Amino acid sequence: MSTRDDDVLATRLLTELEPVVAGEIDRHISMARDWYPHEYVPWSEGRNFGGVLEGEPWEPSELRFTDAANAALIVNLLTEDNLPSYHFEIANQFTREGAWGEWVHRWTAEEGRHAQVIRDYLTVTRSVDPNELEDLRMAHMQTGFTALHPGMLGGLAYVSFQELATRVSHRNTGKSTGDPVAEQMFQRIALDENLHMIFYRNMLGAAFELAPDEVMGAVRDVVLDFKMPGHDIPGFQRKAVQIAVAGIYDLRQHKDEVLMPVLRHWKVFERTDLGPEGEKARQQVAEFLDDLEVTASRFEEKRDALKARLAAR
Repeated sequence: MSTRDDDVLATRLLTELEPVVAGEIDRHISMARDWYPHEYVPWSEGRNFGGVLEGEPWEPSELRFTDAANAALIVNLLTEDNLPSYHFEIANQFTREGAWGEWVHRWTAEEGRHAQVIRDYLTVTRSVDPNELEDLRMAHMQTGFTALHPGMLGGLAYVSFQELATRVSHRNTGKSTGDPVAEQMFQRIALDENLHMIFYRNMLGAAFELAPDEVMGAVRDVVLDFKMPGHDIPGFQRKAVQIAVAGIYDLRQHKDEVLMPVLRHWKVFERTDLGPEGEKARQQVAEFLDDLEVTASRFEEKRDALKARLAAR
């Protein structure tokens, strides 16, 4: 479709789906539970840092966790930090009017707790270098975030997978620390991400019924070219490898715990309402998943071999 056709379709879908948005907001609010970030932070461990208050300068010996857990903590926090850019993008994709706007602001308010509680935890426990963390935050936020899959359908398809990917990453990051406080905190964040995923997944499911070929094309585009929102964090690729090798978030989890559950919910491979373009997109997704299975298995084999070598030393 042309850009004009895309715009016309997006306008039509935004209007036709508004009642669905209102219903999904009601469902979301009925399931969501208020929580307070300050309750998840061990404030009694805190003490002043060096600098203005002339406290104790941070030392590398204060690092608590493995390199992989440390990388995951930093990536997850910096990803959450970019909320202003995310808000801007989804407000442009979904509008700030009516039920869509109500959701955009609700989502933003809930997401705002995540960076707050992770940063407070890391600062109070002195688990990472606070100066390095702030320097990375400045660099990352000044880069901003531009929608990887623009347009209303591209946006809905992306966040349907991304919110679930973030849930998996947060949950496993908490486990990787071995700290019950951190694990409880990340489990609470993951609950938010799961509810957000359900909202977006259900919205795109409703869009599937109205424009199956166009939605299938948007799903294809996201599945074949998915990137986490923090992919441009300085040093992201190195950290992503550490995270994958540690099993915090890897290709197997991406396929089995993120892509497949959402695709199954939409009954992508069972649909009978696709035209030629939609069928072509579906076949491309199927071929990609087959390739991803091979790649994930190879990575697991290499990781297992590496662990065996290290254990034999």
